[in-house]
Amino acid sequence: MEAVDKIKTRVVGVDIREVKTTYAVVDIRGEIIAMDYFMTMDYPDISDYVSALSEKIIMLVEENGGYEMIRSVGMSAPSANFITGCIENAANMPWKGVVPLAAMLRDRLGLAVALANDAHVTALGEKAFGSAHGLKDFVVVSISHGGLGSCIFMDGKPHLGVNGFAGEVGHSCVEVGGRECGCGRRGCLETYCSDKGLVRTVEELLQAEELPSALKGLKNISVQSVTYYCDQGDQLAIEAMRRLGFMLGLGLANYASILNPEAIILTGDMMQAGKWLLKPMRKSFDEHVFHNIQGETRLLVSILKEGERDVLGASALAWDVKEYSLFK
Repeated sequence: MEAVDKIKTRVVGVDIREVKTTYAVVDIRGEIIAMDYFMTMDYPDISDYVSALSEKIIMLVEENGGYEMIRSVGMSAPSANFITGCIENAANMPWKGVVPLAAMLRDRLGLAVALANDAHVTALGEKAFGSAHGLKDFVVVSISHGGLGSCIFMDGKPHLGVNGFAGEVGHSCVEVGGRECGCGRRGCLETYCSDKGLVRTVEELLQAEELPSALKGLKNISVQSVTYYCDQGDQLAIEAMRRLGFMLGLGLANYASILNPEAIILTGDMMQAGKWLLKPMRKSFDEHVFHNIQGETRLLVSILKEGERDVLGASALAWDVKEYSLFK
């Protein structure tokens, strides 16, 4: 009797962020079997990082069912290119230039590896498990990792563009000669609509000394701290969120006017701000969007948990890559 090939029922999802890398074993139903993390910034050398990542993946896999059950690996990273499998000139990561991360990890693990932009992977997670389930034409905007990224879905498929960089709305210019961006240009949307952008707005308002604020003298300004003081009625904190919301609404209105999507789904750390961000953002969006589609594009906030969404999206990416193994 001929032997029957075993079906591999698990993949590994990896979410690489500026500060932290999260990795998980995920089964075919989208259940997270095991998950762990380590600090990305502990490995400024890419070779050391890949060695550490591969060792940690192998350890987690062996502790949870074994290597023979793993089909492939999916990875999410800022400025990653699905077409090339490389991180390309990331503004906010420790590794500069073009990094062939998918090939490097494949050589270490002996398994198929797919790599995609963090916004692309977030959108896959939303499509498979979250707010985009059942939608065909939508945009996912992720405001985290120190920046703002997005992924466009058209007719149920991601639109990546000729070179794999479609959707870089964070680097569209909203103010000529404005704030300097990590990409080297000025006035990019993400310099106003990100956690770093919020900190810069608070600092500018504090320097102007127009409004008294409990934020004055605070060492670690963050989305959480600004939101907390908004809840306390701090007028400077509220004004900082209003300015961020205005810029974000403007950027999203331009996006919607060009693409006419069913929905724009917002994800990332910035969503912790809740009404203090969403109310001025919706107002600005309605003021700036093309009148013929006003009221037609839904603005949604992700229902998936932060920390789980992107490893789930990375696992969805892993199932789509052609299977490969050194161990067959």
